[in-house]
Amino acid sequence: MNQSTENLDIKNNKVKRIVKECFDLIVIPVLLALFCSKVLIVNATIPSGSMEDTILPGDRIIGARLAYLFQEPKREDIIIFRFPDDESQVFIKRVIGLSGETIQIVDGRVYIDGSDTPLEEVYLKEAPKGSFGPYKVPEDSYFVMGDNRNHSHDSRYWENQFVEKEHILAKAVFQYYPRLGMVD
Repeated sequence: MNQSTENLDIKNNKVKRIVKECFDLIVIPVLLALFCSKVLIVNATIPSGSMEDTILPGDRIIGARLAYLFQEPKREDIIIFRFPDDESQVFIKRVIGLSGETIQIVDGRVYIDGSDTPLEEVYLKEAPKGSFGPYKVPEDSYFVMGDNRNHSHDSRYWENQFVEKEHILAKAVFQYYPRLGMVD
C-alpha cells in the first residue's frame, strides 16, 4: 500500500468516526425526544387561571400519555385533552363525572347520581356559585370542571359538554416550572 492510499484510509476512517459521533450526539437524542413527546408524555403550559390554586397560569406540566392505557380515568384526576368544541385546542381540567353518572350542581355543590351528600372538593379555590344540570355522562366520556369554578370555562358551558376518552391526551402528573412537584 502506498502513502497516498494510507492517508486516504485514515481520512475516511476519521470522517466515519465524526459522522458516527454526530449521529450519536444529535440524531439519537432528537429521535428519543420525538418518541417521548409523541408516545410517552405531553408537555403543557397552562394559559389561564381555571385550575387555580392547584395549577397556576404559566405553570408547565408533564402528562403521562399511557396513564389510561390499562385503566379508566378516575374522579378527581387532572387530565389534558382536546377541547370538544374545537379539537385544535388543548385544555386541562379535573374529572368530576364518570361514564354513566348523572351530575347535578346545586348552589355550587356537585351531586352524583342523586346522592344527598355533595362531592367533597378540598381542591377548590373558593366556594363555587350557581346551579347546573342535571347532566347524564355518556359511555366512554367524562364531565370535567376547573378548580377555580367561578372562573372556569368547562363542561357546564360547552356545546359538546363531555370529553370523550379518545380525546384525552394524558393524565397530568408532574409540574416542573416555575414550581416543582406532583400534580394532584
